Amino acid sequence: MEEKQSNTAHAAPYDGAAQDTRIELSRGFARWLGQHKCSIAFTSYQSGRLFLIGLLPDGKVSLHQQAFQRAMGVHAGRDRLYLGGLYQIWRLENTLNANERANKAFDALYVPRNAQTTGDIDVHELAVDQKGRCIFVNTKFSCLATLSPRFGFRPLWKPKFISQLAPEDRCHLNGMAMEDGYPRYVTAVSQSDIVSGWRERRHEGGVIIDIENDRVVTDQLSMPHSPRVHNGKLWALDSGRGYLIQVDRETGEKTDIAFCPGFLRGLSFVGHHALVTVSKPRKGNFDGLALDDELKSRDGEPWCGVLIVDTRTGSIVEFIKLVGVIEELFDVAVIAGKTCPMAVGTQSSEIQSLYSFEQEFGALRPADPD
Repeated sequence: MEEKQSNTAHAAPYDGAAQDTRIELSRGFARWLGQHKCSIAFTSYQSGRLFLIGLLPDGKVSLHQQAFQRAMGVHAGRDRLYLGGLYQIWRLENTLNANERANKAFDALYVPRNAQTTGDIDVHELAVDQKGRCIFVNTKFSCLATLSPRFGFRPLWKPKFISQLAPEDRCHLNGMAMEDGYPRYVTAVSQSDIVSGWRERRHEGGVIIDIENDRVVTDQLSMPHSPRVHNGKLWALDSGRGYLIQVDRETGEKTDIAFCPGFLRGLSFVGHHALVTVSKPRKGNFDGLALDDELKSRDGEPWCGVLIVDTRTGSIVEFIKLVGVIEELFDVAVIAGKTCPMAVGTQSSEIQSLYSFEQEFGALRPADPD
């Protein structure tokens, strides 16, 4: 892990918890962003923040953040973000063309264009499938779901051990891996079928499920999160132990790749690098996990931040560290092809005075589709 440096990032004004939080970056973090020609989005449900990290034209790191109540799962396309919130799922669109810049520096300006009201269903991870549908983990109802034009959501799949859809968070379904444009694997803390039953199963019994055949790939995990298929391999976070792992799809055998000092949620990839969000364990809820013993054995303290792991060696090569009031993050996503993004928040003054429109007039009476 490289030596830290003070945050010299350009940042939107802080308020609330963010005002009392300092951002520290590893010394090579700016170089890493420049080499990979990407930017990073991550969320903090604790502070209700969407953070966008990029590189300014002068080579300094840009940190832009906006308020979204209980910001959870984030999915990044090239020109669109989906963001889960307390009772809504937000769709943000980049309004800049390829040759345009906002404030002379930002090559993407994400503006909230739609908010689907779902109710407080504890949306966790989300993604976009091959048909363009937003698919999300509906944790309170223990299912995968999509948006509905009339109702709060449309259920798509539930684990076979869940007997009915009910707002009871029975197994704490929390993560989803996409493959070939559709959901393939999910993680859950337990196979409980009673209200909040997972809370008594935090130490062991966490599962990865192959939803194509409802097969439990492994039930040997502790509070697993964020399954991903990358380069044909299945990855996940064994959060109760603090490890990024690789899981054999057929046998369920797990291989530890890297220990990350904190409670893990959120995983994304750039080539052979994994981006992992770490949080300080919540007192009372996460006491007694193997993570505690692992930290003690290493004479370390838990972090809050984003770690960049070289999956070939298990080494943490770069990092973003949050020090202060913000102690918990949720998700992280890589924005490919955008080097310096910013967003407009729903509570910002800009949202009232920012105008954009399509240059060509549309037809008053559109032609019928063929």
